Amino acid sequence: MREREHEHEDDSQEWIAGKHPVMEALRSGREINKIWVAEQAQKNAQPIILEAKKAGLIVQIVDKRKLDQMVEGMAHQGVVAQAAAHRYFEVDELLSRAKDSGEMPFFLLLDEIEDPHNLGSILRTAECTGVHGVIIPKRRSASLTATVTKTSAGAVEYVPVARITNMAQTIDKLKEAGVWVAGADVGAERDVFTSGMKFDMPLAIVIGNEAKGIGRLIREKCDFLIKLPMHGQLNSLNASVAAGVLMYEVLRQRLGK
Repeated sequence: MREREHEHEDDSQEWIAGKHPVMEALRSGREINKIWVAEQAQKNAQPIILEAKKAGLIVQIVDKRKLDQMVEGMAHQGVVAQAAAHRYFEVDELLSRAKDSGEMPFFLLLDEIEDPHNLGSILRTAECTGVHGVIIPKRRSASLTATVTKTSAGAVEYVPVARITNMAQTIDKLKEAGVWVAGADVGAERDVFTSGMKFDMPLAIVIGNEAKGIGRLIREKCDFLIKLPMHGQLNSLNASVAAGVLMYEVLRQRLGK
Protein backbone atom coordinates (compact mmCIF):
# COMPACT_ATOMS: atom_id res chain seq x y z
CA MET A 1 0.00 0.00 0.00
CA ARG A 2 2.80 2.33 0.87
CA GLU A 3 4.50 1.82 -2.51
CA ARG A 4 1.28 2.65 -4.35
CA GLU A 5 1.03 5.88 -2.36
CA HIS A 6 4.56 6.82 -3.46
CA GLU A 7 3.81 6.01 -7.08
CA HIS A 8 0.79 8.25 -7.30
CA GLU A 9 1.40 11.03 -4.83
CA ASP A 10 3.36 13.18 -7.31
CA ASP A 11 3.91 12.49 -10.99
CA SER A 12 6.72 15.05 -10.99
CA GLN A 13 8.84 12.83 -8.73
CA GLU A 14 10.61 9.55 -9.38
CA TRP A 15 12.34 6.99 -7.20
CA ILE A 16 15.80 5.78 -8.18
CA ALA A 17 17.01 2.57 -6.52
CA GLY A 18 20.50 1.06 -6.47
CA LYS A 19 24.05 2.34 -6.08
CA HIS A 20 24.92 2.58 -9.77
CA PRO A 21 21.68 4.24 -10.95
CA VAL A 22 21.84 6.80 -8.11
CA MET A 23 25.50 7.57 -8.79
CA GLU A 24 24.86 8.04 -12.53
CA ALA A 25 21.93 10.34 -11.71
CA LEU A 26 24.25 12.43 -9.53
CA ARG A 27 27.01 12.57 -12.16
CA SER A 28 24.61 13.52 -14.94
CA GLY A 29 23.40 16.57 -13.02
CA ARG A 30 19.88 15.17 -12.59
CA GLU A 31 17.73 17.19 -10.20
CA ILE A 32 17.70 15.12 -6.99
CA ASN A 33 15.75 16.12 -3.89
CA LYS A 34 17.01 13.67 -1.30
CA ILE A 35 18.97 10.44 -0.86
CA TRP A 36 18.40 7.70 1.70
CA VAL A 37 21.14 5.22 2.65
CA ALA A 38 20.60 2.12 4.77
CA GLU A 39 22.67 1.96 7.96
CA GLN A 40 24.14 -1.36 6.84
CA ALA A 41 25.20 0.11 3.46
CA GLN A 42 27.02 3.25 4.68
CA LYS A 43 30.51 1.90 4.03
CA ASN A 44 29.85 0.78 0.45
CA ALA A 45 27.84 3.93 -0.26
CA GLN A 46 30.59 6.37 0.73
CA PRO A 47 31.28 7.52 -2.87
CA ILE A 48 27.59 8.37 -3.26
CA ILE A 49 27.46 10.14 0.11
CA LEU A 50 30.54 12.23 -0.78
CA GLU A 51 29.16 13.08 -4.25
CA ALA A 52 25.81 14.05 -2.74
CA LYS A 53 27.41 16.29 -0.11
CA LYS A 54 29.48 18.05 -2.80
CA ALA A 55 26.19 18.79 -4.56
CA GLY A 56 24.65 20.08 -1.32
CA LEU A 57 22.08 17.28 -1.16
CA ILE A 58 20.48 15.84 1.94
CA VAL A 59 21.55 12.27 2.76
CA GLN A 60 19.53 10.51 5.45
CA ILE A 61 20.74 7.32 7.11
CA VAL A 62 17.82 4.99 7.83
CA ASP A 63 16.99 1.39 8.60
CA LYS A 64 17.01 -0.89 5.54
CA ARG A 65 13.34 -1.72 6.13
CA LYS A 66 12.37 1.86 5.30
CA LEU A 67 14.00 1.52 1.87
CA ASP A 68 12.24 -1.82 1.36
CA GLN A 69 8.96 0.00 1.87
CA MET A 70 9.87 2.97 -0.32
CA VAL A 71 10.75 0.90 -3.40
CA GLU A 72 8.97 -2.34 -2.68
CA GLY A 73 10.21 -5.29 -4.69
CA MET A 74 13.28 -3.52 -6.10
CA ALA A 75 16.91 -4.43 -5.39
CA HIS A 76 17.99 -1.07 -3.94
CA GLN A 77 21.38 -2.16 -2.52
CA GLY A 78 20.79 0.14 0.44
CA VAL A 79 20.54 3.36 -1.61
CA VAL A 80 17.39 5.19 -2.78
CA ALA A 81 17.00 8.70 -4.20
CA GLN A 82 14.00 10.87 -4.91
CA ALA A 83 14.49 12.82 -8.13
CA ALA A 84 12.56 15.02 -10.51
CA ALA A 85 10.78 12.93 -13.11
CA HIS A 86 12.64 12.35 -16.36
CA ARG A 87 12.07 14.95 -19.03
CA TYR A 88 10.95 13.59 -22.35
CA PHE A 89 12.45 15.22 -25.42
CA GLU A 90 10.80 16.37 -28.64
CA VAL A 91 11.72 14.60 -31.88
CA ASP A 92 13.10 17.92 -33.20
CA GLU A 93 15.47 18.00 -30.22
CA LEU A 94 16.73 14.51 -31.04
CA LEU A 95 17.40 15.57 -34.63
CA SER A 96 19.23 18.69 -33.44
CA ARG A 97 21.35 16.71 -30.97
CA ALA A 98 22.34 14.27 -33.71
CA LYS A 99 23.27 17.14 -36.03
CA ASP A 100 25.29 18.88 -33.31
CA SER A 101 27.22 15.66 -32.62
CA GLY A 102 28.69 15.75 -36.13
CA GLU A 103 27.86 12.05 -36.45
CA MET A 104 25.51 10.24 -38.81
CA PRO A 105 22.09 10.21 -37.10
CA PHE A 106 21.06 6.95 -35.46
CA PHE A 107 17.69 6.52 -33.71
CA LEU A 108 15.54 3.73 -32.34
CA LEU A 109 11.76 3.67 -32.57
CA LEU A 110 10.10 1.25 -30.17
CA ASP A 111 6.67 0.18 -31.38
CA GLU A 112 4.78 -0.67 -28.16
CA ILE A 113 7.60 -2.24 -26.13
CA GLU A 114 5.64 -2.94 -22.94
CA ASP A 115 8.15 -4.68 -20.65
CA PRO A 116 10.10 -2.08 -18.60
CA HIS A 117 13.03 -4.50 -18.34
CA ASN A 118 13.24 -4.64 -22.13
CA LEU A 119 13.11 -0.86 -22.37
CA GLY A 120 15.83 -0.52 -19.73
CA SER A 121 18.06 -3.05 -21.49
CA ILE A 122 17.55 -1.33 -24.85
CA LEU A 123 18.49 2.04 -23.35
CA ARG A 124 21.63 0.53 -21.83
CA THR A 125 22.77 -0.84 -25.20
CA ALA A 126 21.72 2.36 -26.96
CA GLU A 127 24.05 4.37 -24.72
CA CYS A 128 26.92 1.99 -25.51
CA THR A 129 26.40 2.08 -29.28
CA GLY A 130 26.00 5.81 -29.83
CA VAL A 131 22.26 5.98 -30.47
CA HIS A 132 21.23 9.65 -30.58
CA GLY A 133 17.73 9.12 -29.25
CA VAL A 134 15.01 6.58 -28.53
CA ILE A 135 11.39 7.24 -29.50
CA ILE A 136 8.45 5.58 -27.73
CA PRO A 137 4.67 6.00 -28.04
CA LYS A 138 2.65 7.48 -25.19
CA ARG A 139 0.16 4.61 -25.26
CA ARG A 140 0.75 0.88 -24.84
CA SER A 141 4.42 1.36 -24.02
CA ALA A 142 6.69 1.15 -21.00
CA SER A 143 7.72 4.61 -19.77
CA LEU A 144 10.74 5.86 -17.81
CA THR A 145 9.97 4.26 -14.45
CA ALA A 146 12.25 3.30 -11.58
CA THR A 147 12.43 -0.24 -12.98
CA VAL A 148 13.61 1.06 -16.35
CA THR A 149 16.18 3.28 -14.65
CA LYS A 150 17.52 0.33 -12.62
CA THR A 151 17.62 -2.04 -15.61
CA SER A 152 19.38 0.54 -17.77
CA ALA A 153 22.21 0.74 -15.19
CA GLY A 154 22.12 4.51 -15.36
CA ALA A 155 22.01 4.80 -19.17
CA VAL A 156 18.63 6.49 -18.92
CA GLU A 157 20.47 9.58 -17.67
CA TYR A 158 22.36 9.91 -20.96
CA VAL A 159 20.09 8.64 -23.75
CA PRO A 160 17.37 11.17 -24.66
CA VAL A 161 13.91 9.64 -24.99
CA ALA A 162 11.05 11.21 -26.95
CA ARG A 163 7.47 10.17 -26.23
CA ILE A 164 5.11 10.73 -29.14
CA THR A 165 1.40 10.33 -29.88
CA ASN A 166 1.61 9.04 -33.45
CA MET A 167 4.40 6.73 -34.59
CA ALA A 168 3.43 6.86 -38.29
CA GLN A 169 3.58 10.67 -38.34
CA THR A 170 6.91 10.56 -36.52
CA ILE A 171 8.33 8.23 -39.17
CA ASP A 172 7.21 10.71 -41.84
CA LYS A 173 8.95 13.49 -39.92
CA LEU A 174 12.19 11.53 -39.74
CA LYS A 175 12.02 10.80 -43.46
CA GLU A 176 11.54 14.49 -44.21
CA ALA A 177 14.72 15.12 -42.21
CA GLY A 178 16.62 12.69 -44.42
CA VAL A 179 16.56 9.69 -42.09
CA TRP A 180 16.02 6.21 -43.54
CA VAL A 181 13.68 3.99 -41.52
CA ALA A 182 14.33 0.25 -41.23
CA GLY A 183 11.87 -2.13 -39.61
CA ALA A 184 13.07 -5.25 -37.78
CA ASP A 185 10.63 -7.94 -38.89
CA VAL A 186 10.91 -11.74 -38.81
CA GLY A 187 9.08 -11.89 -42.16
CA ALA A 188 11.58 -9.63 -43.93
CA GLU A 189 13.34 -10.97 -47.03
CA ARG A 190 16.65 -9.25 -46.31
CA ASP A 191 18.98 -10.85 -43.77
CA VAL A 192 20.97 -8.15 -41.97
CA PHE A 193 24.22 -10.14 -42.23
CA THR A 194 24.07 -11.88 -45.61
CA SER A 195 22.22 -9.49 -47.92
CA GLY A 196 24.98 -6.88 -48.11
CA MET A 197 22.94 -4.54 -45.95
CA LYS A 198 24.71 -1.21 -45.41
CA PHE A 199 23.92 1.17 -42.57
CA ASP A 200 26.19 4.05 -43.59
CA MET A 201 23.20 6.41 -43.79
CA PRO A 202 21.11 8.51 -41.40
CA LEU A 203 19.11 5.67 -39.85
CA ALA A 204 16.23 4.84 -37.55
CA ILE A 205 15.48 1.21 -36.66
CA VAL A 206 11.97 0.19 -35.58
CA ILE A 207 11.73 -2.57 -32.97
CA GLY A 208 8.30 -4.13 -32.54
CA ASN A 209 6.19 -5.32 -29.64
CA GLU A 210 7.47 -8.38 -27.73
CA ALA A 211 4.58 -10.57 -28.92
CA LYS A 212 3.12 -8.97 -32.04
CA GLY A 213 6.16 -7.37 -33.65
CA ILE A 214 5.78 -4.20 -35.71
CA GLY A 215 2.22 -3.07 -36.43
CA ARG A 216 1.00 -3.32 -40.05
CA LEU A 217 0.80 0.44 -40.65
CA ILE A 218 4.26 1.02 -39.19
CA ARG A 219 5.69 -1.84 -41.25
CA GLU A 220 4.30 -0.26 -44.42
CA LYS A 221 5.81 3.11 -43.46
CA CYS A 222 9.34 1.69 -43.23
CA ASP A 223 11.72 2.27 -46.14
CA PHE A 224 12.89 -1.34 -45.88
CA LEU A 225 12.61 -4.36 -43.57
CA ILE A 226 15.44 -6.37 -42.09
CA LYS A 227 15.66 -9.58 -40.09
CA LEU A 228 18.20 -11.50 -38.05
CA PRO A 229 19.05 -15.06 -39.13
CA MET A 230 17.47 -17.80 -37.04
CA HIS A 231 19.00 -21.28 -36.74
CA GLY A 232 17.34 -22.61 -33.59
CA GLN A 233 13.87 -23.91 -32.85
CA LEU A 234 12.49 -20.48 -31.94
CA ASN A 235 11.53 -18.01 -34.64
CA SER A 236 12.18 -14.81 -32.72
CA LEU A 237 14.50 -13.16 -30.22
CA ASN A 238 13.68 -11.19 -27.11
CA ALA A 239 13.05 -7.58 -28.21
CA SER A 240 15.98 -6.15 -26.26
CA VAL A 241 18.36 -8.84 -27.54
CA ALA A 242 17.29 -8.28 -31.17
CA ALA A 243 17.65 -4.52 -30.71
CA GLY A 244 21.10 -5.02 -29.20
CA VAL A 245 22.35 -7.17 -32.09
CA LEU A 246 21.10 -4.61 -34.63
CA MET A 247 22.58 -1.65 -32.74
CA TYR A 248 25.98 -3.32 -32.61
CA GLU A 249 25.85 -4.22 -36.30
CA VAL A 250 25.23 -0.55 -37.11
CA LEU A 251 28.13 0.45 -34.83
CA ARG A 252 30.41 -2.21 -36.34
CA GLN A 253 29.77 -0.94 -39.86
CA ARG A 254 30.19 2.69 -38.87
CA LEU A 255 33.50 1.92 -37.22
CA GLY A 256 34.60 0.27 -40.47
CA LYS A 257 35.24 -3.10 -38.87
